[in-house]
Formats: sequence, C-alpha cells, structure tokens
Amino acid sequence: MKGLRWPEPLRSYGISMKVVLAALMILFGAIPLLIQCQVMVGSFRQAQLETRGIELQNQCMILSNKMTRAGYMEAEFSGAASIDTEMQTIADAYNGRIVLVNQNYRVIKDTFNLSVGRFYPSEEVIRCFRGENSGSYNRQQQYFSQTIPVYNRNQDTVIDGVLVITASAENIISMMDGVRGKAEFFVMVAVVVLAVAAMGAVFLFMEPIRRLQRSLDQVAQGDLEADIREDSYRETRRLSAAVNKSLSKLRAVDQSRQEFVSNVSHELKTPITSIRVLADSLMGMEDAPIELYREFMADISDEIDRETKIIDDLLTLVKMDKSAASQMNISQVNVNALLELILKRLRPIAKRGNVELTLESMREVTADVDETKMSLAITNLVENAIKYNVNSGWVRVTLDADHKYFYVKVADSGIGIPEEDVDHIFDRFFRVDKARSREVGGTGLGLAITKSIVQMHGGVIDVESILGEGTTFAMRIPLNYIPRQEARA
Repeated sequence: MKGLRWPEPLRSYGISMKVVLAALMILFGAIPLLIQCQVMVGSFRQAQLETRGIELQNQCMILSNKMTRAGYMEAEFSGAASIDTEMQTIADAYNGRIVLVNQNYRVIKDTFNLSVGRFYPSEEVIRCFRGENSGSYNRQQQYFSQTIPVYNRNQDTVIDGVLVITASAENIISMMDGVRGKAEFFVMVAVVVLAVAAMGAVFLFMEPIRRLQRSLDQVAQGDLEADIREDSYRETRRLSAAVNKSLSKLRAVDQSRQEFVSNVSHELKTPITSIRVLADSLMGMEDAPIELYREFMADISDEIDRETKIIDDLLTLVKMDKSAASQMNISQVNVNALLELILKRLRPIAKRGNVELTLESMREVTADVDETKMSLAITNLVENAIKYNVNSGWVRVTLDADHKYFYVKVADSGIGIPEEDVDHIFDRFFRVDKARSREVGGTGLGLAITKSIVQMHGGVIDVESILGEGTTFAMRIPLNYIPRQEARA
C-alpha cells in the first residue's frame, strides 16, 4: 500500500487537514464514550433485572415457607385468609400474578381469580414437583417467571404444591429508559464539548503549519531569499530544513542559469566581435593586397568554425538535459573495441603534439551503453588529455571491470589543474587556462557534456590532479543499464 487515498470527490475539491484532525479527534473521543455509555447502561439494566429476580425469588420462598409451616395445603387448614392476603400483596407489589398448583396439577389459588380449578400441567410445574426449581426472564414479553415448591408440614421431602409466580419488568424498563435518556444527553453534551476542544486543539496544532504555509507562499511569489524556519515541532523543523535546502539548490540553479546565460552570451559574442573587427578592417582598406584578404578571410573562417563548435556543444548539452530513458539507444557494446577505435581516431592528434597514447585492458568488457554518447564522453576526456599535455608527454587509458561495473581511467602527464579549480571543471564554460583553451579551440563545455553522459548511464566520474604533474579522470559505469525511473523505484 503506497498510502492513504481519499475518495475521488474529496481529492477533487480538496479537504482541509484541520477537518480531518478534528473529525478523528471527535471520533476517537466519542466512539469510546458511546461504547462505555452503552456498556454501563446495559450492565445497570442487567444488574437491576438480576436484583429483581433474586428479590422475587426470596419473597416467594418466604411465602412458601409460611405455607409449609402453616399446613396451607392441608384440607383442615383454616387460617388461609392471612396468607392469601400476603400472596395478593406480593403479586400486587411486583405487578404480577401468583398461581398455586396442587399435586393433581389443578390450580387451587390464583391472584387473578381466572384459573382456579383448571389444570396447569406446564413443564416448569412438572419439574418443580420433581424437585427442580426454575426461574427465567422473558426478554420479549418483559416478565419474570419463577416456580417455588410448597412442602408438606410433616414430611419435608414431600411437595404438596407449587407456587408459579410471574412478575412484570415494565417498571425496570421504564426506569432504564429514563437512565438511557439521561446517558444519551450526557453523551451529546460530552461530544459537543469534545468537538469544541478538538477544534481548539486543532487550531493550536495547525498554527505552525499556517505560519510555514505563509512563508512558502512568500517563496511562491518569487522571493527565493526568504528564510523558511519553523521550530515548533520536530516535523516542522525537519520540513523547514528540507525546504531551505531545496531553496538553496534553487538559488544555486538560478545563479547558475544567470551565469550560463551570461557565459553563452559572452562566448557567442566573442567570435562575432572578432569577425566584425576583421570585416571592418577589410572594408576600411583601399587596394589591400590579395594575401591580406586571404589572411583575414582565413581568420574569419576560423572564428566561424569556433562559433559553430560552441553552438554544436550547446545543442548537445540541451539534448543531454532533455534525454530520458526512451531517448537512450542502449545496446550490448564491446568496450575494449570502442576504446581502441577512439584511440585510433585520436592518434593523429597525439602525434602532432608528440604525445604517446596507450591502452591497457585488464579484461574483456561488454556492457549496456549508448555507444554514440559513451564514445563522445571518452573522446572528450582523451582529447583534453592530449591537448593539455606537455611535449613528449603521455596519455594512458585503462579499462577494468568487476561483477557490477566497468572502470575507465584516462591519465596524462599534462599541465595539471590547480587545486582550487578542481571542483569547477565540470561547470559549463569553465576553463582552467582560458588563453590555452582558446588556442586549442576549447569551448568549456566538453567536460560538462561528459559528466552528463556518465550520469545518464547511472555512473559517476571523479578527477585527481596535481598541478604540473598530470591529471587522472576515473569513470565508473554499471555493466547493466537501469533506466532512472526503475532505479528510483
């Protein structure tokens, strides 16, 4: 699961974090409260029913004991009036009915005076005559049912009759309805208080977020110099640090863009200025010799070539910046053969400078690369090593590999790079020796192109240099190409 996703309507219209937090706080507070209220009301109701059942059973057992001691079930018993009155009182007190059944399962007493003389052979009565008392509560009809035996006065093991008591639970239900109503009112008040407290807490909680948002809005309006800082929470402190880091990079990119535009303007303007000066000089001369015309035209042609080279390198950089995995022409390439071909093309240039050019291959290497782009990157390194070398110097190209990467090193005995310039050599239009760069025809874009190509292949490039002794460029490229989207996944 990549993350929580709201339903489409909520995503379309947007939903405030304050609403979400307040709703969650209310839910997490109200739901336990409601559950606890229901549990408490249910427990209280059950306790009341159990208490009423036990109380009813005790009253009937007292009545049964009185009947047993008085010999109520005996034919010659004459003091039944007082017991009948007590029986009626108990029935009225519990809003119920008491029926007395003899051994023949005939009703001999009924507080409702409806069933006297009728048979009452119910299952509870039969079990009670066998010595099994029973008590139950009918939830649907909301009444208690209880059977109590009446024993023989002379033989305490003989059951002469059974008291069948039914009592209504309506008063308990009515009382519980009132308790439930009060509990629900309490819950409603508690939820309202909880909602107000939740909104206040959310307001306080979200205030640092709002301050951070106002700062970000300031940045969105173009103020890249704004300092985003919010230390109220650990998360906002980390977010502020991340935003400030991104702003620093944006400022660096903006400055780099401005410098790039300035450098491009300068580099493109310089050859044009030279061409203009040469053309004006020719136009200002009268009857100039043909040799001078040829010399000036040759200079103009060189400046045009230089302008073309700058434009070509700029176009190459633009293509590198826009290149995606779909624009990479990846294939299985024999890197040994590729290096041999590159050095073969550059040996004539090396001979003109009396530079020894050698290749050391530690093993056969085959890798997934864009052959054209990789050839351009290595050519730039080797060509620079030749151009910025000393007389009778050397350039050594080394190829090695392991199970995951292949390594290309280009070392030379050239003029080297000052320590303070090493970190900038991959910047566009940066030149260590501007005079010599113009002399050898450099545009200051070759190393920027090389680094871009290496990064497009998922590799890295490093440089080590000692001024006056030489420079070594080292590339590490994966043997198996992985598109950037897959690498991020």
